[in-house]
Amino acid sequence: MLTAYQALRTAMTDATDSVSGTDPDRAGFTTALTAARDQLILAAGVIADMHIDLVGTIGHHVLAQLLPARRVRTKDRIVRRAISKCNARGPTIDRTTCKATISINMLTGSP
Repeated sequence: MLTAYQALRTAMTDATDSVSGTDPDRAGFTTALTAARDQLILAAGVIADMHIDLVGTIGHHVLAQLLPARRVRTKDRIVRRAISKCNARGPTIDRTTCKATISINMLTGSP
């Protein structure tokens, strides 16, 4: 799956690099995945021509359905540190040293 992901990302990058001024963030992964799936289902492009097209069918689909431009980030990225739910509730109880009493009652029925 990682190899397929990297191949699709490479195809998306090649497609956006072929058109000057196109932001790579506008390439949609779902569009590339759908185009690749359709090519596999139809067995399209199994026999390659002598001409090698770097953009290819996947790239043409990506360029035809570019995502809208992203808005400008107004705040810097920050790393949020999640508070552990255990620490947020207060001191933890050490349950490994708690003593428990178990009682077993055996009930016998009359014969």
